[in-house]
Amino acid sequence: MIRTVACVVQPGFAPFEFGLACEAFGLDRSDDGIPNFDFRIVTPDPGAVPSNLAFSINVDHDLAFADEADVVVITPIPREAWGNVDPRVIDVIRRAVERGAWVLTVCSGSFAVAASGVLSGRRATTHWRYAETMASMYPDIEVDPNVLYVQSDRIITSAGTAAGLDACLHLLRIELGAEAANTIARRMVVPPQRDGGQAQFIAAPLPVSTSLSLTPVTDWMLENLRLDLSVDQLAAKAHMSPRTFARRFKADYGTTPGAWLGRQRILHAQRLLEQTDLGLDAIAYECGFGSAAVLRQNFSRVLGTTPTAYRSRFACATDMAS
Repeated sequence: MIRTVACVVQPGFAPFEFGLACEAFGLDRSDDGIPNFDFRIVTPDPGAVPSNLAFSINVDHDLAFADEADVVVITPIPREAWGNVDPRVIDVIRRAVERGAWVLTVCSGSFAVAASGVLSGRRATTHWRYAETMASMYPDIEVDPNVLYVQSDRIITSAGTAAGLDACLHLLRIELGAEAANTIARRMVVPPQRDGGQAQFIAAPLPVSTSLSLTPVTDWMLENLRLDLSVDQLAAKAHMSPRTFARRFKADYGTTPGAWLGRQRILHAQRLLEQTDLGLDAIAYECGFGSAAVLRQNFSRVLGTTPTAYRSRFACATDMAS
């Protein structure tokens, strides 16, 4: 479990994106049973660090803490620094990857990680406006402009602005469990996971629909995950043709009804593994997977671990306050 987080800021940092890291890792949420992190803001040269707006912040810590932190967050850097990243920051990133720490970037912070060479041969992302530039500067990186974030081993790169929060919540979900991440998201009044990306990518456990006509349908889907739900059945419930329903659903949720439903089933399985002692067959039934074997297959494909391993790590996530 992560305990220490270093947030690296450099001259010209973006205040909003910087604030996302502070919000995700720096607040005391112990009253909700969430463990506090030793969160410190660090910079190559302590003192006044100017933002890209008309103010500066005073940073007391140099980069030394980043060499022992469990998570190193790299905030955005200005365009003029993309090809000339501070070598001290580059060294911190390389050492973090070598020792197995998490490295998480927000928006153009990915250019600093790219400059360190640790993304070579990996998939990554950045703000869609900068993706072509990154791909041109670093042709050995597979730059995906259509996603909210990308995890490659223990390196997480995220897209522009609020997508950094999606990446932070993703990391918190991995380290603390689904219920804890959901609790943090509720405090911030955001969905724990968003459906979509820069063209929408992440599935949402809390539906956010621009079409009120689909809300009753998605609510009903969440209440009946154990059923074998077809597009024809859902379309009939929405009083639409299957083709119209599928098109409207994709427009509102950024994915197909089947993909959205599959993600909700995984999320429900995570909650049951965390909060109950139900066997895998019972959980598979409750989530609509039919059998434990199908649950294992889908769980491993989506989360990269088995239900049993997930339960052993997160079964006490809701009791963290005790």
